[in-house]
Amino acid sequence: MTARPAQPYSPSRRRAHRPARPAPRRLPASPARRALRDTLTLAVLPLAVVLALPGAFAGGGTRRWFGGRSDSQRAGAQAAKDDAAAAFYELDTAQRDLRISIETIAAVDDSPAARRAAADFADLGRRIDEASHRYIQAVDAHDLDRDDLEASVAARARTELTAAKDELVRVKQDLDRFGQSLGPLLGKAETQLARLAPAVERARQALLAASEALDAVRGSGLRADDLAARLAALGPELTRLNEGAGRHGVPQTLERAERVSREAGAIRAEAERLPERAAEIDHRLVSLRTRAEALTTRAEQVEPVLSELRRRFTLACWQDLQRVPEQAEEHVRQAERKLAEARAARDEQRWADATALLSTVRALLNSTDEAVSAAGDRLKRLNAVQKDPRQEIERTRFAIRDAQRLAMAGRNTPDPRHARPLDDSVARLERAIETLQGRHPDYWHFLTETEAVRAAVAQVVAQIREERGAAAH
Repeated sequence: MTARPAQPYSPSRRRAHRPARPAPRRLPASPARRALRDTLTLAVLPLAVVLALPGAFAGGGTRRWFGGRSDSQRAGAQAAKDDAAAAFYELDTAQRDLRISIETIAAVDDSPAARRAAADFADLGRRIDEASHRYIQAVDAHDLDRDDLEASVAARARTELTAAKDELVRVKQDLDRFGQSLGPLLGKAETQLARLAPAVERARQALLAASEALDAVRGSGLRADDLAARLAALGPELTRLNEGAGRHGVPQTLERAERVSREAGAIRAEAERLPERAAEIDHRLVSLRTRAEALTTRAEQVEPVLSELRRRFTLACWQDLQRVPEQAEEHVRQAERKLAEARAARDEQRWADATALLSTVRALLNSTDEAVSAAGDRLKRLNAVQKDPRQEIERTRFAIRDAQRLAMAGRNTPDPRHARPLDDSVARLERAIETLQGRHPDYWHFLTETEAVRAAVAQVVAQIREERGAAAH
């Protein structure tokens, strides 16, 4: 007896052979159970039918009714078929479940590891198809329900089905190991997917809050056109968020949602602060105008100071201050023009322009204040040194002696790198003192020299402390 020819493999044939659940195994009946079953069957048959059974009461040479090698082989083949069906079902189910995991990873992760996992799953899919093809061929090749099934055919079917089952089990084991290796990638992907919906919702809520804050500001009479333009620019981003991650990708959608949340939050904060900002600009306008008026009055007092400097001190003591009055006047005029521009910008609610103009006004007034103050400070310092230069001299000598003690701390001789500049400072101070001799001493040169000496000494002190700190570490 020959087996049925195998049909070509196809995915549809694989689906057709996929059972809804593992087929129950049919166990072979024992000889005693078969004898009892046949006896009961004969007992209920009519006598004429029983007599009509060929060889019913014949002796030797007839076919055996009970047991036999053929039934045993059929039962073994059927058991092998049931086992193979169960293995096929488990492998098919595992592949379906794992495909969901691979699709989840692919939707979220585009890293080399994720691409390699997809390629490995494709390779396993080809092995699964080959094992499934072998199983389906074995099932289609043998009809185990035929009455005239020979023992040799049943034995061959059992062998082929067992081999098919073993291959299905091996592939299933490899598939399980591959699934376990996906743990980190799958965990990362599921984390991102879990973040997706809340992130998109936060972006929507942030846009709504920004819109409401902008409406409230407009209701108070402030236009906030720049904020409205920034909010309108986020409209296309909201459209892309609503289109979903399926179209734009999970990582891109997450990044877009976070960016929209940040920008919308910034717009909302600026809108809520806008009334306060307008009040602050109004205050600065008044304050800077008052300061400009005060500087105008102070600038008028520079000329008398310069007159006294010219009368009592040498040219070098006041020459650099000659243009202070006219520079102060020009800076104040510039500040007043910028204040007028800032006022116009504020009235037009150009907040950024108004803020920038007010910063310019402040810088102009600061420089003017320093120049006007410099004349008075110069006269005060020159008066002090003219009256008694010893205070300036002792101050400078103290700084030098303090640096020398530091340079000698823990040493028998000072480091030449420290001693040389300190010795130069001593000599420089002595030369500055000598300039005070004569009928018209240059007090301003003396003051600038003593300041320079103290600066040089301070630099040596900083160098010593830095070197010792580094050595301690």
